[in-house]
Amino acid sequence: MSEFVAEIIGTMLLVLLGDGVVANVVLNKTKGNGGGWLLINWGWGLGVFIAVATVGPVSGAHINPSVTVGLALGGVFPWAKVGTYITAQMIGAALGAFLVWLSYHDHFKATDDSVAKLGVFSTVPEIRNKKKNFLTEVIGTFVLVYAVFLFAGPSLESPDLRDVEIGLGSIGALPVGLLVGVIGMSLGGPTGYAINPARDLGPRIMHAILPIKDKKGSDWGYSWVPIFGPLAGAGVAAAVYLIFGG
Repeated sequence: MSEFVAEIIGTMLLVLLGDGVVANVVLNKTKGNGGGWLLINWGWGLGVFIAVATVGPVSGAHINPSVTVGLALGGVFPWAKVGTYITAQMIGAALGAFLVWLSYHDHFKATDDSVAKLGVFSTVPEIRNKKKNFLTEVIGTFVLVYAVFLFAGPSLESPDLRDVEIGLGSIGALPVGLLVGVIGMSLGGPTGYAINPARDLGPRIMHAILPIKDKKGSDWGYSWVPIFGPLAGAGVAAAVYLIFGG
């Protein structure tokens, strides 16, 4: 499997499971209807865990343009691969959103709330103040990307051993999933915490083109916030990492 395909699959899984839990909570006549914010955060966090555990050994499971750009700015990922990774992430996010729509097709029909339908696909701020919404996304993404810089796996060093690999397998993906979950629980209230441009833009595009009953606009006037806020947060994280190190 190539890194390009791995990023498509990883981001598709992320959005399928993340947007899927939102659909389960906010759409009518689902088993999880009314499950609440905590269920959504756990769903997103575990979705990240599954995505990272699945494709991490192949591509590093960035599954997020902010992570890709942040690591490149920090000098630990080659700029030559950035465009390929972001393209794959956008494709994967769109595919994941499409699969959520297929899975919950009848429930979209049974739901009249157009804002809830949009919220399945992309973030919607609770209080619309774009400058402050932008700042919230910067802060949340800073936490994510800076922590990714500092996360380290187990190591084993010995002068008598060479080329030894040691790791935690899939469990090594757990810290990233927990990190995303706690960002949502603590910082996600104002905006719904995109912290990932592909996770928001790819599904927003799908919301715009899919034949969803009684949908309204895809709120393109707000769409720049979950794109540039996370990228700015990644830039801040890279700067702090370069200045202070790990």
